[in-house]
Amino acid sequence: MPRLSYLKALNRALADELARDPAVFVLGEDVRVGVSYVTAGLAGKFGPERVVDAPLSEQAFTGFATGAALSGLRPVVEFQVPSLLFLVFEQIVNQAHKFSLMTGGQACVPVTYLVTGSGSRTGWAGQHSDHPYSLFAHAGVKTVVPATPADAYGLLATAIRDDDPVVVFAPAGALGVRDDVEYADLVAVPLGVGRVHRPGTQVTVVAIGHLVQDALAVADELAADVSVEVFDPRTVYPFDWDGLAASVGKTGRLVVFDDSNRMCGIGAEVLATAAERFDLHAPPARVCRPDGTVVPFAPALDRAVRPDRDGLATAILKVLNNGRRP
Repeated sequence: MPRLSYLKALNRALADELARDPAVFVLGEDVRVGVSYVTAGLAGKFGPERVVDAPLSEQAFTGFATGAALSGLRPVVEFQVPSLLFLVFEQIVNQAHKFSLMTGGQACVPVTYLVTGSGSRTGWAGQHSDHPYSLFAHAGVKTVVPATPADAYGLLATAIRDDDPVVVFAPAGALGVRDDVEYADLVAVPLGVGRVHRPGTQVTVVAIGHLVQDALAVADELAADVSVEVFDPRTVYPFDWDGLAASVGKTGRLVVFDDSNRMCGIGAEVLATAAERFDLHAPPARVCRPDGTVVPFAPALDRAVRPDRDGLATAILKVLNNGRRP
């Protein structure tokens, strides 16, 4: 069985959607030469009218994509640095996202915003290491964070076909992940449907994006003593609350493993909803970035602000001990 990388899965999804629908085109900086490798080879296959190099102005080409979508096209806008989303937050949230709502569904804006390499990468420091998926979930924009190559393919394909704006975060920590998967088995994945990567009976770990791999590793390490269920929501908005309810209904305990900031992050929302809706045997816990994190350049400090396996293992044992530290 062939080994498929996360990056190649994104590339294949783009190629397949470009071939399937002539309204789809790719837009961004240096997309023809494929600087991030996600768009590698697409310009040669589909031509410069379908793979469009944009000038160095995110606000300009994001606004352009909104107009193109309103005219019947389906743009895919690639951002190579996650902090660039702060420049275009108004165009995405206040413009593209609201057109359908304010026109009673008469207009739709089917734009996909693909963020390649979101989150921390060693040495990229403060202005290149944000992972702001919680901001878009808060605003009600469809937001996905795939963890595996198959889900990267399937969720990107679904995002491109969706009639609403969708932000796709491809975490830097997941880009090197490879899976055994046949190309014929790659299919579109619906938004709002989570996935249980590992069943368990004692504690549910909600892991976001690349942290799924770390959660599975911790579950393996603790397997002799603790039965851990690893739940991947795949989309943070809409969130699969029913899927999480089924998982927590079995385990009665909850830990969230989240690479957004602690204050108002998606981890906070999961814990708040769990407190409102679920019957928990112990106080839930979260492992995430600290409040107001600015990722340092120094590698040791960079690692110190990332949610890690040790922190997750400690949180799991804490909730099993009814909220007391082990």
